[in-house]
Amino acid sequence: MSGTLNSPSSAGRLDPWLMTATLLLGGFGLIMVLSSSGIMAERVYGDTYFFFKRQALYTGFGLVAMLACMQMPRRILYGLTYLWVATALILLTLCLSPLGFSVNGASRWVNLGPVHLQPLEFAKIAMVLYLAYFFARKQDMVRTFSVGFLPPFLVTGILCGLLLLQPDFGGAVVLAGLLFFMCLVGGTRFSYLFISLIFAVGAGWLLISSSPYRFKRWTAFLDPFASAQNEGYQLVQSLYAFGSGRIFGTGLGVGKQKLFFLPEAHNDFIMAVVGEELGFVGMSLFFIAIGFFLWRALRICFKLDDLQDRFTAFGVTCVIALGMLLNLAVVLGTVPPKGVAMPFISYGGSSLTASFICAGILLNLSRRVSS
Repeated sequence: MSGTLNSPSSAGRLDPWLMTATLLLGGFGLIMVLSSSGIMAERVYGDTYFFFKRQALYTGFGLVAMLACMQMPRRILYGLTYLWVATALILLTLCLSPLGFSVNGASRWVNLGPVHLQPLEFAKIAMVLYLAYFFARKQDMVRTFSVGFLPPFLVTGILCGLLLLQPDFGGAVVLAGLLFFMCLVGGTRFSYLFISLIFAVGAGWLLISSSPYRFKRWTAFLDPFASAQNEGYQLVQSLYAFGSGRIFGTGLGVGKQKLFFLPEAHNDFIMAVVGEELGFVGMSLFFIAIGFFLWRALRICFKLDDLQDRFTAFGVTCVIALGMLLNLAVVLGTVPPKGVAMPFISYGGSSLTASFICAGILLNLSRRVSS
């Protein structure tokens, strides 16, 4: 086995269909960022293409990162697992330092001059690589409490604790979700997972009820129209956008909610613009595209023979899938707003680069699928 760790191409060729789906999603994201951000960019920066040009730059950087991950020997990818986790811890800690960049009262970015890095996006991948490494090597003891439960929960708990200090409750929920699914396939006893899930729900409710800001967002989610001019404003405008789209949409670039009615139209709520401008038909085609991407990714998971390869592929697929599901759930009003970007689509360099890194790892591992 050690000989196969030196080359990413020791088996077959990469999955061309997954590559095609990735490029289509990235291209669609560029189009929608251009459509949803032009008016705001013109007013704030005097340049209609300000956000589009930056997103195009992020896309280019993401493609380079994807190509690097496609060619990276597994010996390096897996051998530096603890370095990836340590880097994630350091970056999350830097958010709480003077280098941290605060927006809306939350310090979730690291200020690196012209670039603002969001460590959460890369912490997801680092945690997946650690959990895949851990469960692949501890299969004989994974059902014990001291080995199969405590170490992964401790590492994830430290990451979640740093996120809650920012504060980023939504990010902690995402990491907890990744941990749950990785433990589920890794072999952790379901009784341990069930008990920890009960405690997690209780702790989550305590955090919500003890914070006036979070509690207002919770009540606004339950009935957004009751506070349509305050906490529920963003969700109400998102629902108006989807309602305006009807079957075929208002037309690409013709939507009205992005005209300063819908906050974050090119970021977390970009799918509301998609729903308004492309309608039910456009949203359905998008669902087909992401469904195809996830199908090819899961196909790779099931066909891999090496246990660590399989866990890694499953984990990075979960990173993309959870991001997509949570983002859609937020903009459709089925879960409280969490600030989760839509992978490949939302504006932002960290989320976009992390999405391409996940695709690159999957494409790398797809070379090891025999058929």
